[in-house]
Amino acid sequence: MTGDSSRARTAPRAGSRNGRDAARSAAADRGHAELARGRRQLFDGPVGDARETLLLAATLLAPAAPETAEAAHLSATDAAWASGDVVACLATLDATDTSGPADGRAAAARSLADEAGVPTAVEGSASTTGGDDVPATPHTIDGPPASGVVRDLDGPPASGVGRGPDGLRPSHVVRGPEGSPSPHVVRGPEGVPAAGAARGPVGSHASDAVRGPEGSPSPHVVRGPEGVPAAGAARGPVGSPPSDAVRGPQGSLSPHVVRGADSPPPPGAAHLALPLADGGQWEASAPGPGPDPGPGWWVRDPFFRDYRDGMRALLARRPELAAGPLRRVLDRARRHDRPERLLRAAAAALLLGDVHAARTAGSRALAAARATECAASEARALEYLAYGELRAGRHAQARTHAEEGVRAALIAGHRNTAASHHAMLALAASIEGDTAAVAGYASAALATARRHGLAQAATLAEWATARADLARGRPLDAADRLGPLVRPGPRRGHFAVWMLAVPCFVEAAVLAGQPEDARDVVADLARWAAFGADPHAPAQHARCRALLATDDREADDLYLRALALHDESGGDFERARTELLYGRWLRRRRRLREARSRLGAALVGFDRCGAGAWADQTRGELRANGAVSGKEPAAGLSGLTPQQLRIARHVAEGATNREVAQRLAVSTRTVDYHLRNVFAALGVRSRMELARMVDQEQR
Repeated sequence: MTGDSSRARTAPRAGSRNGRDAARSAAADRGHAELARGRRQLFDGPVGDARETLLLAATLLAPAAPETAEAAHLSATDAAWASGDVVACLATLDATDTSGPADGRAAAARSLADEAGVPTAVEGSASTTGGDDVPATPHTIDGPPASGVVRDLDGPPASGVGRGPDGLRPSHVVRGPEGSPSPHVVRGPEGVPAAGAARGPVGSHASDAVRGPEGSPSPHVVRGPEGVPAAGAARGPVGSPPSDAVRGPQGSLSPHVVRGADSPPPPGAAHLALPLADGGQWEASAPGPGPDPGPGWWVRDPFFRDYRDGMRALLARRPELAAGPLRRVLDRARRHDRPERLLRAAAAALLLGDVHAARTAGSRALAAARATECAASEARALEYLAYGELRAGRHAQARTHAEEGVRAALIAGHRNTAASHHAMLALAASIEGDTAAVAGYASAALATARRHGLAQAATLAEWATARADLARGRPLDAADRLGPLVRPGPRRGHFAVWMLAVPCFVEAAVLAGQPEDARDVVADLARWAAFGADPHAPAQHARCRALLATDDREADDLYLRALALHDESGGDFERARTELLYGRWLRRRRRLREARSRLGAALVGFDRCGAGAWADQTRGELRANGAVSGKEPAAGLSGLTPQQLRIARHVAEGATNREVAQRLAVSTRTVDYHLRNVFAALGVRSRMELARMVDQEQR
C-alpha cells in the first residue's frame, strides 16, 4: 500500500520563509536560555563569563525579541562594569567587541542559523539579521586588527580594512543582490568580504540583511566622502536620510572606529584612546554635538538610550556631555515604578554625584521590590542605598542598609551582590574602628570577589582594610596596601572607585614619612575634584595639598580652605579628619592654643559619627597638647606622660620601635628613651608584660 505523496509532511526548506521562522524560533529559545544563564552568572558567578553569555543572548534574541535583547545587553554592561574593564564596558555600551574571531557566541549564533540557511551576524557580532518581516539590526566587527579592523574614512588604513563601494571605507558594509552594496557587511582588504561576513544561502550575499518591518530599509546608512549616500545605501521612511548614519569627512563620523597609529580622532569627538597590539588605538568616543551618530543601536527605549549615552560620556571623560542624558534618566524615572528603571536612575544619580536623588530613587526601588516580594531587586536597591549613604558620609545608615542587603542577597542566592554589601560593611566598620569586624567583612567580600572577578567589591574591601590600619595608627601598613590600588599599573583598583581611596593614601604616605610617593596621585585627585561627581573631593584635595606643602604659610592656607569647602559639602567624618590633621600640624609648630581648638572640634565630629578609633587618636593628640578630655587613662597608666602613654599603647599593639617612630613622626632614639622610662614607671621588664598591663587597664 502506497501513501499519497501530496499529503506527506516534509521539513521546510532551509532558505524558505518557514525555514527562517523555524531558525528564528530556535535561536530565540536558545537566547532565552542563555539570558537566564547569564543573569545567574552576573549575580552568582564570574562576571567575565556573564558578559559573554549575555551578549550571546542578545545576539540570539535580537531578531525575534528586541526588547529582551536590549535587557540582555544592559545586563552585559553591568557585568563589564563589575569587572572593572573600561574597554569591555565601552565596547558593550556601543555593541562593538574586542574579542577574537573564534569567539564562542559568534560560533553559537552561526551554528543555529546555518542549520536553516539563515544569514547570521558578522563574526562575534552582538546582533543577527532578520528576514523580510523582521527588523534587522546593524552588525559590528569582532576580531583582531589583522582580520576585521575598521579604519577612519580618511585616515591611513589599519590592517584588514573594511571597504565600501568605489573604494570608500565605511565602518560596516554589506552587499545585497547582484553584488550591490548594502550597509551592513564587513569587507576585508581590496574589497574582498571578510571572514565570517554575512551571506545568504549557497554563499550568495545577504539580500535581507538591512531591512526593517515590512521590508523597509534599516535606518543605518553608509555615506560617501561628501555625506552623499553610497550606492545601494539604505534610507529611512520615504527615502529620508537616517538619523544614525556613518558619514564621510563632511558628516559626522561613527564614534567607535579602530584607527591606524597616525590617524587623528574625528573633530569634536570625545574619545578614550587605548593602545592595541598593532600600535593603533581603540577609540571610544562620547557623543559629539548634533544627532546621535549611531553606536548603541541596540538601545530602543529612550530611557535606556539616555542611560547609555550618559555612561559612555563619563567613561570618555566628558562629564559635560553626560549631564543632559543622565538628568533625563532621573526625570523619566519619576513617572515609573518598575524596580529596574528606578535602579538605573539611582545609578545615574550616583554618576552625577547627586546623592539626594540617588537616595530617592533607591528608596523607591526598594519599595517597589518589596511590593513584588522580589529579594533580588531588594538586595540591589539596598546596595545603591548603602553606597549612596557612604558617599554622603552617613556611615551608620549605610551599615543598616548593607546588613539588610546581605540578608536579601543570600535569600536570592546572589553571592556577588552579597560581596558588594560585605565590602560596604567593611568600609562602615573602618570608620567605627572595629578592626575585627573590618577583617571579617573584607575577607567575606574578597573571597567572592577574587573568584568571580568583582573588581569594584575587591577595591572597596581593600580600601576598608587600609583605612582601618590608618585609624589604628598604622600608616605604613595602610600606604603599602593602598599604593597599588591608586597608582597606575595592572593592580590599580576599579576605575569608578579607586580615586575615592586617594585621600587615605596621601595621608598614610605622609604620616609614614614617604610624601614623595603621594605627589603624583594628587594631580589625579585634582581632576577627580573638578569632575564634580564627589561632593567631598574638593575639600579632600585641598587637605592633601596641605599635607604635602613644604611652606608653612601655604599649608596653613590650604587647611583653612579645606575646612571652608567642608562647610559646603557637609559630612562630619571628613571634616573631623581635616580638623585632626590640622590640629596635629599646629601642635608640632607649638601653636598649642590653636591646636587645642582644632583637636577639640575633631573629637566632637568623630564622636558624632561614631568613629571610635579616630576619636581615640584625637584624644591622644589632645593629651600630647597638654589637655585631658573624654576618657581618662586608667590608674596604672596615669603616671605616664602623654607621649609615654602613646608609645606604650603602640608597643602593646605589637609595633617595633621603628614603626612607633614613623607613626609619631619622631626619631627611633626618642622612642627608645621614652620606652625605658615607661618600663621603669610601670615596673615591667618586657614588651609582653607591657602589653598585658595595657590590655588590663583598657578593660
